[in-house]
Amino acid sequence: MPRFTKALAALGAAALVGTLAACAPAGDDDVIRIGVVGAADPEWALFTEAAAAEGITVEVIDFGEYTQPNPATTAGDIDINQFQHIQFLAQHNVDSGDDLQPLGSTAIYPLGLYSDKHDDVAAIPEGGRIGIPNDIVNQARGLLVLQSAGLVELEGGGNAYSTVDDIDTAASKVEIVPIDADKIGTSMPDLEAAIMNNDFLEAAGFQAADAIAEDDPADPAALPYVNIFATTADNVDNETYLRLVELYHESQDVLDAVQEGAGGTAEFVNLPASELQASLEETQAAYAETKE
Repeated sequence: MPRFTKALAALGAAALVGTLAACAPAGDDDVIRIGVVGAADPEWALFTEAAAAEGITVEVIDFGEYTQPNPATTAGDIDINQFQHIQFLAQHNVDSGDDLQPLGSTAIYPLGLYSDKHDDVAAIPEGGRIGIPNDIVNQARGLLVLQSAGLVELEGGGNAYSTVDDIDTAASKVEIVPIDADKIGTSMPDLEAAIMNNDFLEAAGFQAADAIAEDDPADPAALPYVNIFATTADNVDNETYLRLVELYHESQDVLDAVQEGAGGTAEFVNLPASELQASLEETQAAYAETKE
């Protein structure tokens, strides 16, 4: 998920004024508007059909930028959005002062460790060089994957904003090498293994199934990367909204379409809203510390 600045978020919010005024009339309480990035994806037509079978009318509103759905939700132009993980929402809330909250979870798209030299993490030698993306979101996430694999130790256990400066080098097995995400594939000859985004796997000669380690959806450290339905704080107990979250997981057609679009990499996660909200609170606190 890209990381956007406050300035860009403000620009995206301003751009919404004309767009949303034309897309749906305010005050139609019988229609639940869900904002997404990629409304043409097959799962949304299937989701709308599943909702209609329950007597719930859903209108899927398409946005062209990740900066747009959250401001639209706060403004009341849409009721729910589904496009982001907890970490992205945490940054939005802290930067904007909003209080959007998770309503339910959808899936996590694991970040993996890949190697053209080793088939198992245990085979990576002491002092081996491991590449990780150098952007703030994927670097922290990559470090957490490496910690769960027993290759590094992070001071304080790490969080969604850990950096290489937080590595306990004395307690770690390997050397970490931050690299531009799009250059990791070409750097593999000089590395024992590397954390690699799905977008760059094919060019590097890997498939998602080749990962020798990846996020564990059951690991609390992976919670910030779980994708969610989000709404305003006063709507988190809305029974119809909660039913829509249930329908997402109950419809095999929806899940199959999501999995096909993800190339088989989606790990579906159905967690209580309270657990997601607790993770959001922790992630917001960690992000706020980086801004002090």
